Amino acid sequence: MPFEKGNKLGKGRPAGKLNRSTEQAKLTLARLANKGLDNITEDIDKIREQNPVKAAEIYIKLLEYVIPKLKSVDMKMEADIKQQIEKITVEIKQREDGDNNKQNNEE
Repeated sequence: MPFEKGNKLGKGRPAGKLNRSTEQAKLTLARLANKGLDNITEDIDKIREQNPVKAAEIYIKLLEYVIPKLKSVDMKMEADIKQQIEKITVEIKQREDGDNNKQNNEE
């Protein structure tokens, strides 16, 4: 007998709740990963003794999960500069001796 529309007898699993088998699988994988992380420094040290290049490659791959990669950003700038400098005037005046002495005495 199929469920009728609007049946309130069996509410079912709440939204977002994992079923038991999925929850157990995730827990098992988390425990396995945690056990592996406990020994990872020893494992990399052993690999480094035999093959330092391989150990460096593994270390770099692991860093990707700790430090996020930076994306390159392309910038395009288009500026339409149509300014023109017509004339720059510099005026230099020589001070009179009296003005120069007054300034030095004030300092």
